[in-house]
Amino acid sequence: MNTLLIDIGNTRIKWALLRGATPGRQSALSIRDWRGFERALRKLRRIGSVQVVGVAGARAELALRAILQRLKLPKPQFVRSSARLAGVTNGYKDAWRLGADRWVAAIGAWHLAGGRRAVCAVSVGTALTVDVVDAIGQHRGGLIAPGPALMVRSLLQDTQGIAPRAAGSTSRAARKSGQRAIRPLADNTRDAIELGSLTAAAALIDRTVSAVRSTLGARPVVILTGGGATVIAPLLATRHLQCEDLVLQGLAVIARETGS
Repeated sequence: MNTLLIDIGNTRIKWALLRGATPGRQSALSIRDWRGFERALRKLRRIGSVQVVGVAGARAELALRAILQRLKLPKPQFVRSSARLAGVTNGYKDAWRLGADRWVAAIGAWHLAGGRRAVCAVSVGTALTVDVVDAIGQHRGGLIAPGPALMVRSLLQDTQGIAPRAAGSTSRAARKSGQRAIRPLADNTRDAIELGSLTAAAALIDRTVSAVRSTLGARPVVILTGGGATVIAPLLATRHLQCEDLVLQGLAVIARETGS
């Protein structure tokens, strides 16, 4: 039997099937498209358990439970932040205050690095988060900042007349960075906003990784994930790996470790 892995984020639902030790290809839909998600689940077979991490709140959890019940699938097992799990010790004084998605991503990153090296799990989405786990599995803490798209929306919504176009996600500057042709400065206001937001996010990541390296006395393995990872990657000075499904990778580790 397979394990269904589900990551309910602020903007997207992501899922994959765990067959044996490795999750299959990640699928994703908008958090608003519960009907599409239900149609996708109807096509899956031989699901023996369901592992979930969710940060979208109680309404999303209820929607998921209702879908699984209608499809006669197993009840979901929601992963919550805990003091210790899968070889990683939570660095928060109150373990439950660490976001479950960050906790699971940190576990996934540490195991992807082999379970013996320090890691920085960096997620670029609605929020930009960094979490550090040292070589012995101790979570050393992290930080949270607005993601690049959220920075853009904030400027466009809260500053009168700064740019003529409506608020949205990064566009032209993002496309340029994805093509590795981005310039250090923009020649129009909209691109200046987008480029400034991308550069601020990249600088935060680089500075944090540098500080972590000094603190730990070793270079951490930096694993980049999230919807904005591809856009940010060309701007980073830091050596890094990209993993589009880091949270699902963490869920897979937890499922294997707990026998779920």
